[in-house]
Amino acid sequence: MKALPVSESSIQAALEILRSGGIVAHATETCYGLACDLQNPDALQKLFAIKKRPHTQPVSALFSSIEEAQKYTEWNDAAQALAKKHLPGPLTIILKTLPQTPTPIFITPQVSHLTSQVSSLISHISSIGIRISSHPTAQKLVEAFGSPLSTTSANIHGEQNPYSVTEIQKQYAGNDLLPDLILDDGDLPKNESSTIVNMSKDTMEVVRKGGIEVENEK
Repeated sequence: MKALPVSESSIQAALEILRSGGIVAHATETCYGLACDLQNPDALQKLFAIKKRPHTQPVSALFSSIEEAQKYTEWNDAAQALAKKHLPGPLTIILKTLPQTPTPIFITPQVSHLTSQVSSLISHISSIGIRISSHPTAQKLVEAFGSPLSTTSANIHGEQNPYSVTEIQKQYAGNDLLPDLILDDGDLPKNESSTIVNMSKDTMEVVRKGGIEVENEK
């Protein structure tokens, strides 16, 4: 498992890997995460296999900005207010997907076989969790990539979130399937996971409490 210090050249190497269907581990404001191209169902299959993540647990999508996320999801005043207050940052907002989007994206391998039937639609995905990261490496990566990337912690399913390259390497030692590259930002502070808020329905539900305090609203 190759690890490179973050630099312009290593960012370019990571982009090439992502565009070819590979998996890149990189720092976020919470912990190290795994990125893949959400337009590529084969890349998503690989990501889930590497993490040993159940196919019933969709990943969230990393966007470069609120404006980019609005091209894929339905926003309301409450979501806009929450996003303006806390994004970029450790907040995941679950929103309904639009019936038509710039490109089809996939958040679970369960629907990846539908790619040929949904060249212009993602209506089979009713909602999606959006993230806009405040970490410069994550932000630079998704901005340069130009479309949504997966965002999910870099741990194997059921293991602890990793905050260093060493922790990632220890977790994956002996595994056949590995991330293709780790962008090394050094040891990260052990921050809480992102707060997850479901706003895809008429109410606002806090699904997971994390580093941001948000109250349920009806």
